[in-house]
Amino acid sequence: MTARRRRRAPPEPEYVPGTLLDWTDRDAHWSTRERPCRYCGSPTQLRDSKRKPAHKVCAEDALATQAAEAADAYHQNGPR
Repeated sequence: MTARRRRRAPPEPEYVPGTLLDWTDRDAHWSTRERPCRYCGSPTQLRDSKRKPAHKVCAEDALATQAAEAADAYHQNGPR
C-alpha cells in the first residue's frame, strides 16, 4: 500500500505596504487642491485612478481589505 501525499496550498503572498499601487505618474495622481481623503478624511493632494482624493496607503489598505474579503467569501461559499 502506498502512502498518499497531501497537496500543499500555495503560500499566501504577503502584502507589503507601499508596493501594491504604482503612482509614479505625478500628472495622473497629483492635484494642486487639497481635499479630504475618501478613506480617512485627512487632507491630501493625491488622487486615485478615478481622480478621487485618496492617500496611496489608504487606497492600498482598502484594496487589500477587499481582496481578503473576496478570498474569505470564496472559501466560505465556493466558486459561483
